[in-house]
Amino acid sequence: MKPWVLRMLSFALKPKIETKLKDLQAHLVEAHGRLRGIPKREADYLGHCALVSNVGASTRIENAVLTDSEIDWVNTLLSRDGKTTAFEDNKAFILDKLSKDRERSVEEVVGSRDVLTTVYAKAKELIPLTEVTVRGLHNDLLKYHPPAARYAGRYKDAPNRVIAKNHDTAEERIVLEPAPPGVVTSMAMADLIAWYNDTIHEHPWPLAVVTEFTFRFLAIHPFQDGNGRLGRALFLLALLQSNDKYIADVTPYIALDRHIEQNKQQYYFVLHQCSDGIFRSDPSGYEYEPLLWFFLKVMEDALYDIDTYRERYSRLQQLSEAASTVLENFRSNPSTRLAVAELVEKSKLPRRTVQYALKTLTDQEFIQRLGSGAGSRYQLIF
Repeated sequence: MKPWVLRMLSFALKPKIETKLKDLQAHLVEAHGRLRGIPKREADYLGHCALVSNVGASTRIENAVLTDSEIDWVNTLLSRDGKTTAFEDNKAFILDKLSKDRERSVEEVVGSRDVLTTVYAKAKELIPLTEVTVRGLHNDLLKYHPPAARYAGRYKDAPNRVIAKNHDTAEERIVLEPAPPGVVTSMAMADLIAWYNDTIHEHPWPLAVVTEFTFRFLAIHPFQDGNGRLGRALFLLALLQSNDKYIADVTPYIALDRHIEQNKQQYYFVLHQCSDGIFRSDPSGYEYEPLLWFFLKVMEDALYDIDTYRERYSRLQQLSEAASTVLENFRSNPSTRLAVAELVEKSKLPRRTVQYALKTLTDQEFIQRLGSGAGSRYQLIF
């Protein structure tokens, strides 16, 4: 190994964290082996689960409100349409189904879906990474939200901040005071992209490179809005662009953002810990190690999801025709709590058959029962 390669990071890797990187690599190799040779339908299902979970988690971190079940329905609807105008054509129907007061959340979800679909499908085509690509992804992220039209795909022209808000107490805390707009932001982004292209395929530990890349992007905070969502998308893109086949091949099947969402407060704390809330033009001035430890844990936890989703897929294949019909009614009504009588009407199945199907779906954890007796309602679980 060439000594100069190790110096391409802006921080030194301590022996303890290198040991942990080796442990993660062993888990990645094992996961890669479990995925090798699985049927295409099952692989597509795993990829679908990861996409929906990542879109849902990344947008909810930024305070969107759609559940994974609702996002799954939106994704299925737009995928079925397949047109570039699919969202515009179906927007009224989607908002009517999910309620119009969540319009911005829907717009953010569809934008994030477009970006992650591009990231998963074209990661290798986007090598080397360019500022044009980053700005294009940002434009796609915000293109469905009309108020963002003036700054979508453009670097910020006014100061911005990373703020964490506690919705229980209404307390706000500054996580980061980013790079000022104008020349500083433009130069910092040019330097970051050049450094990334020089380093991502050379360093022996891609996750360390990805960690520095992601944090430096967030520290610059180059756009007026959408930096958090785009930063997490770039995190996935960088993993997919890695020369490490185990990381690149496994990443499409794990919901990393879901685990970031589950540890949201720690995520914001670590981001602040890396910088003390201050942008630095010299990237060696940051403390990257806390974020690298965080991402190590996130990836390790996400790898366990593969077996969970595979077990769920297996249970899905074993459902009876009646149970599958009832489940499809829930998927078509992702935000609705349905009663037995409603399901009998929608499915055209006998009441006893519906009741048996509901017991099966509840036992298999595809739906949840809410209430008891005659007032029972059922709702989809993603």
